[in-house]
Amino acid sequence: MAIKAIFLDRDGTINEEKKYVYQTEKFHLIPGALKAMKLLNERGVKIYIITNQGGIARSFYTEEDYRKLTDYMLKLFREHGVRIEDVLYCPHHPDGNIPKYTKICSCRKPGTALIDPIIARERFLPEELAIVGDKNTDIETGRKLGMTTYLVETGYGAAEKENTKADFIAPDVLAAVKKILSLNS
Repeated sequence: MAIKAIFLDRDGTINEEKKYVYQTEKFHLIPGALKAMKLLNERGVKIYIITNQGGIARSFYTEEDYRKLTDYMLKLFREHGVRIEDVLYCPHHPDGNIPKYTKICSCRKPGTALIDPIIARERFLPEELAIVGDKNTDIETGRKLGMTTYLVETGYGAAEKENTKADFIAPDVLAAVKKILSLNS
């Protein structure tokens, strides 16, 4: 069965990992990321970006800072003809210092609470979904939902690949997307 939707991690997967990216001047796409997303759009695969943003709970930046960066990112994608269905984020962290965000939650990856409503609304089957990320928390999220999982070696992926349970390991998001699309053929 063909993949109908893909969940892409943000930091370390589509943009360079720089430890708490929240400023537009520090947001740099990984080479090939735009091309990967264009290929997905061309093949009718829906793209969702899913990201843990624990820096909000830890007061490294605000939710407003996060929204400004997200708006910038989405504008950049639109300018390049890339359609994103939605950007899903978790502002929580168990070690935070802002009470309303300091908690263990089910939306922070490897939790699935951000994805569950989309699966229900769109009536996706697990075999129609893939997740691509640079951390094993991304992989664990996908495994819990029965998705095909791809660990990329960018960001933290090179270090995480030794202990991964990902279905596939790819050098970067473009390679992962090409593999996904080849399986769709």
